[in-house]
Amino acid sequence: MPQLQLPIFPSGMTPINPQIAVLCESGKVAYLHGHLPVFQHDQQDLASFRLFTSQMIVNGNVRHGEIARAFAVPLSTVKRYAKLYREKGAAGFFAPRRRRSAVVLTDEVKAQAQALLGEGKSAAEVGQELAILPDTLRKAIQAGHLHRSGKKKTSY
Repeated sequence: MPQLQLPIFPSGMTPINPQIAVLCESGKVAYLHGHLPVFQHDQQDLASFRLFTSQMIVNGNVRHGEIARAFAVPLSTVKRYAKLYREKGAAGFFAPRRRRSAVVLTDEVKAQAQALLGEGKSAAEVGQELAILPDTLRKAIQAGHLHRSGKKKTSY
């Protein structure tokens, strides 16, 4: 038979809900369920904070709104990290950030593209010839890295 547990938390604790509270002291954050500690991390360890709060939400121990209120975090952020936990698990919080791909417009490619643009070819034609997306060329033209010269070549 389940036993009723009174929500008695030591002073200085911030209750998240009647069963779970959090205590922050000496640079450590400790989570308590009733009177038992369940998890601890450094105050500056944002990934562990996001992981554990998301884990509590997914396990049904707390609700999104309770975490948002207790830690003054936007509700949309709490929901985003709970979704990340559901989709990728704990590894999603500690995976290295994705970096942008390598630069497509190297100096050599820019010189070739500028020569073709100088002949009056359109960005789409230059892109097709150099195997570069036309949007990449258009952005380079808008940024001033490449210049259109002469009239546009029109095809009928």
